[in-house]
Formats: sequence, C-alpha cells, structure tokens
Amino acid sequence: MPFSKRFTLTQYLIEQRRRFPGASGNFNALVLDAALACKAIARAVAFGELGGVLGNQDADLGGAINVQGETQKKLDVLSNQYFTRLNEWAGNLAGMASEEMEDPYQIPAEHVRGKYLLVFDPLDGSSNIDVNVSVGSIFSILRAPQDVIESGRDVVEADFLQPGSKQVAAGYALYGPTTMLVLSVGNGVVGFTLDPTLGEFMLTHRDIKVPVDTQEFAINASNSRFWEAPVKRYVDECLAGKPGPRGKDFNMRWIASMVAEAHRILMRGGVFLYPRDTKDAAKPGRLRLLYEANPIGFIMEQAGGRASTGRVPMLGVKPTSLHQRIGLVFGSKNEVERIERYHTEPAEVEMSNPLFGKSSLFRD
Repeated sequence: MPFSKRFTLTQYLIEQRRRFPGASGNFNALVLDAALACKAIARAVAFGELGGVLGNQDADLGGAINVQGETQKKLDVLSNQYFTRLNEWAGNLAGMASEEMEDPYQIPAEHVRGKYLLVFDPLDGSSNIDVNVSVGSIFSILRAPQDVIESGRDVVEADFLQPGSKQVAAGYALYGPTTMLVLSVGNGVVGFTLDPTLGEFMLTHRDIKVPVDTQEFAINASNSRFWEAPVKRYVDECLAGKPGPRGKDFNMRWIASMVAEAHRILMRGGVFLYPRDTKDAAKPGRLRLLYEANPIGFIMEQAGGRASTGRVPMLGVKPTSLHQRIGLVFGSKNEVERIERYHTEPAEVEMSNPLFGKSSLFRD
C-alpha cells in the first residue's frame, strides 16, 4: 500500500494541544491510553471464537450478572480489564467508573493520581457479539473535583455526577469491518481508522458534521405499546410517508448496538430514539446517562447535531447516581427539535397507520 501522508492520533492531539500552551500533556497521554485499550479490545473482537472469548462469563470467574442486571459476556469482563489496567498507571487519573463495576475504580496506591476522571462502557452492544454484529467502546473524560486533586483522596460516586456539558472529551471506538475511533476534544469531531499494518489510528475523517435534516430514523418498534404519545405521534408521521403530514418517505433502522447507530448517523444523518416509556416504571429510560448518553450526546452536539431526553437537552441533565438510566434522542438537529416540540406541546393524534391500529402488529 503506498504511503499516505495522514495525521496519527498522536500528531492530531499535539496539534490540538497547541491551543493551550500551558497544558502539561497529561490529557494527551490519557486519550492515547484510552485508544490503546480500544486497540486491545479490537484485537480480541477480531479473533472472536478463535480467541475463546465469546459466550457468557462464568460466575466463578467474577461475572455472570453485572451491576446493570445484565448477563456479562466474556468480552465485557476482558474489555473492562483492558480499560482499567491500561489507564491506571500513568498518573493521569484520579479514578474511573465503568458500566461493568458497581462502585468507582480506585487508582492503586502504588500509582500516582492525576486530575481527570475516566468514565466508560467498555463494550457497548456486547449482546450482538455472538452474531458478529458491530460493537464498540464508549468513553468520557471529566475533570476531577479540586479537592480530589489537592488531597489525593479516594474518589466517591458524587465526584462523577457532573452534567455532560462538563466533559473535557468523549469518544467511541467502533469494531466493524474496519476499527474506527471517533473523538471530540471540544473542538469538533474527527474520525480515525486503525491501520493494521502500523498499529496506529490515522486521521481519515476531518470535521464530521451531522446533516440537520434526514429521512431516516432508528427505534425499537417492539416497544411501541409502551411509548408515550409524542413518540407514537412522531413515528406514526414518519411511517405515513409522502402522503402523510411530513410529506416525505422515511426509512427505519435498528441495529441494537448504539455505537453502530451513532456512527451511521454521524456519517449520513438520521435520528435515534430510545425514549422513556412505560415498560418499567422504576426505570426512566434504558440507556446509561454517564456511560452512553452523555459521551454520545457530546459528540453529536460537537458535530452540529442535537442530543436530548426528548424534553430537555441531554448535556444539561445533572446526574443523581452513577448508573442512572435515561431516555435518549439524538441525531439530525431538526428532527430532534421536532420530537422535543411534540413533548412540549403534545397533540392527540389518532394512530391511522395500520401498524399502530387497535388490532395491529405493534399495539395490544
């Protein structure tokens, strides 16, 4: 393959650091360590059954059911270990929090502690692993509270309960036909593709932008009987197509791997809905605020899209617990704003589409 003059991730971070002459370099080192964890996970995913890492984690090996009440896959546990082990040693972090761990992860005493917090979902969409559907990792970087930095004390849950607007950076890795790292350090969104011959993430997508309009939406239609009226209205209007109130046809997608959904929307537009519903009154949503909604929301907003609960901007929500769940809508700005408007001014709309009729496929 001929040599291509592209920026590596390291070179890109150095370029961005020039905007902050007083920066110490710890932030760059942290992003590179997170990227290294993603490379390690990409390799494990690529080997699949050949690597003996598919299937559920055995209970006697520290797995089975995680804090979310979900069955852990072997790759969930391995991916979590890659993130913790590769990020604990360098002196950049005060602590970590993971979707797979009930409590915050403390930096071991033998290592220096730093001024950042790392929050991550080590393997998003892992239920798709056994059927070879694209999965990914999601991470978010926050500044540790000042008293944590000054005292060096152990981190507690409250230290991580910062709104998404406080994120310093967010990114995700997508393990698909190619491995990609999509990153925002607060100055737009860029994409890197892993060059397997060099083992380097190379800058391939500069200044990614989400189109403001779209004709594509993603939602799990099997939950339609639990949707709130504004969501039912929105989906029904999309399904009505060109003859309906929207005056255009829409395509519906659903991969059940949020990283893959987010990546498709970044590349060509669309809107993703996993809204609050009535399926389980104890859960105000299905996705995790800190590990999924905030980092993906940050990336979408940096790319000119919008992220919302359906009612209020996602990045303004103040977390109340480490594993808080929430409804999430993100993607093309005009569509997300329409959904928010439907929640603000709900209209009683008769579900005329046969899919949602009284004796339909999607309703009781």
